[in-house]
Amino acid sequence: MSSHTNSTKNIGKSTYDLVRTKIESRTFSSKSVPTEIKKKILEAARLTGSGNNIQHWRFILIQKKESIKQLADDSKSGPWVASANFAVIVLTDPQYDFHMIDAGRAIQSMMLTAWSFGVGSGIYVRLNIDSMTKDFAIPSNLNITAVLGFGYPVKKILGKKDRKPISQIAFQEKYGQKLEL
Repeated sequence: MSSHTNSTKNIGKSTYDLVRTKIESRTFSSKSVPTEIKKKILEAARLTGSGNNIQHWRFILIQKKESIKQLADDSKSGPWVASANFAVIVLTDPQYDFHMIDAGRAIQSMMLTAWSFGVGSGIYVRLNIDSMTKDFAIPSNLNITAVLGFGYPVKKILGKKDRKPISQIAFQEKYGQKLEL
């Protein structure tokens, strides 16, 4: 492990702790994320399961500032990505009924892996598809599913989430039946 990796506060945390503390990041510092961490984030996506092990998803790593700015310009809801250190465009093959589930699985793997190294991330899905397809040479048979922005958060993230209590969202045996754990 590099010295950067050893100094990261989330290394060694359980998956549950990463899920418990990961909050969406929308503003990033100018500090660069090391190539080693970027590779691990992409590897996490590659290693994620997919329906029938088809592995139909594809990922475009965006690192150049002018390309990240283009992503922001091609966005309908993600202009914040302009401050990211890097971004990943997630593509899926819509011929498979499960392509969106597979995308979600890979996205979560990337985001949790990033967070394990103290790298924040955010996601957006409202895109100018025509512009993005042209600007990033995306094949017409693939769906632009989401864009993820990554970088070190500008401010300390405390991990305090505003979530409904489990008693309001989980039930036992039948919908509406009280959960007894």
